[in-house]
Amino acid sequence: MPALLRIAVIGPGKVAHLHAKAALQTPNTQLVAVYGRTFHKADDFARQYGIKAYTDVREMVEREKIDLCLVCTTHPAHREPTIAALEAGSHVLVEKPLASTLEDCDAMIDAARRSNRYLGVISQRRFYAPSMRIREAIDAGKIGKPVLGTIQMLGWRDEEYYKSDAWRGTWADEGGGVLVNQSPHQLDLLCWYMGDIDEVYGVWSNLNHPYIEVDDTALAIVKFKNGGLGNIIVSNSQKPGIFGKVHVHGQNGASVGVQTDGGALFIAGRSSITDPPVNDLWTVPGEETHLAKFIEEDTAFFNTIDATVYYFGLQIAEFRDAIRQKRPPMVTGEDGRKVVALFQAIYESTRTGLPVKL
Repeated sequence: MPALLRIAVIGPGKVAHLHAKAALQTPNTQLVAVYGRTFHKADDFARQYGIKAYTDVREMVEREKIDLCLVCTTHPAHREPTIAALEAGSHVLVEKPLASTLEDCDAMIDAARRSNRYLGVISQRRFYAPSMRIREAIDAGKIGKPVLGTIQMLGWRDEEYYKSDAWRGTWADEGGGVLVNQSPHQLDLLCWYMGDIDEVYGVWSNLNHPYIEVDDTALAIVKFKNGGLGNIIVSNSQKPGIFGKVHVHGQNGASVGVQTDGGALFIAGRSSITDPPVNDLWTVPGEETHLAKFIEEDTAFFNTIDATVYYFGLQIAEFRDAIRQKRPPMVTGEDGRKVVALFQAIYESTRTGLPVKL
């Protein structure tokens, strides 16, 4: 492995700029190239970062000796460039969600196995200190077995947001709505904390966005394989955007939680992250008074960083270390598949009116 991990961006859209900036700030990495379907868009992006532009993924990976590709295309378009990059010899980290269908997920995971390369999915909210604190509490047995997990994500997306890119709000080019685009971070945390899912019953609706085809609100009841239960409420229909929260309640009666998003929820290319992620619930025996300290520490740290880039950088750095240490990354393609299986089950349950076994 060379001294510097050579990185390329695939898809020069809004979120790609955040990944590019994160890569530039990550030690022992070098941003060297970008792929775009049209040369002028790729070249415009490349000029901003002093890198090379390509319109062929395989050529880019092979010619530039790319170690890691960051895939930032629209969700249904993740499969093709991911497989091309893997087969050309690069490891791949895909923007959430891993894909919009399980068929695409499986094809990408299979390509990674055949190519002996690592595949991961962006889930930077796992790297928040409050999120890690919950995982550590669960691993240490501080709440007993996790028996109830809940998600509340209430936000807002206006008509201008959906008109800002032609692919937004469509089944064909976005792959879904709030379930596919806004909630995968919280869905990932729920699965990370509670474990594998057994059964899902869900419904979705479009409450106040008549100009889009897809869901702006979804609810679900989840049964986990460990015997625990879950409840999901996610929506883009609350002005001006309120919060995103994941709470876990344990068999011993203790509860832990994280507010991953507060205030007006973040939109790549249009807004910044203004509220710090914090633990908003902590009743671990003997630690009931720790919550204020956690909030103070996490808020103080948040005020020293650019949160829109910093946590992407943490995940890129962890993926860099995984490549060097020849171990799977913290967030794998299989983890990404679990999120897709969950939101696809909610869509299927709405179609049939029945629970869906995973």
